[in-house]
Amino acid sequence: MGNWTSEGIKNVKDAPSRVKDTHKAVAEVNGKMLLYYTLGEYDFMMLIDVPTDEAILKALAWLGSKGNVRTKTMKAWTEEEGAKVLAEMK
Repeated sequence: MGNWTSEGIKNVKDAPSRVKDTHKAVAEVNGKMLLYYTLGEYDFMMLIDVPTDEAILKALAWLGSKGNVRTKTMKAWTEEEGAKVLAEMK
């Protein structure tokens, strides 16, 4: 989930090209991304699937360094992944 910074909103018309660059950065770490523009507390939501936590760290550090957005992240597991972990509980 994310919000534009004052710099990002000042150049909001450039957001679609910035999103394309973000898709490329995520692909460089072998990931996939979906972006939704939203109403309410956040300006957008990105769903990113990457192979490792290190990969998302690299992609989000790159994104943050551009100065256009601030993000909040949360790790999620698919239903199947979560069920496997829960089944291993003792």
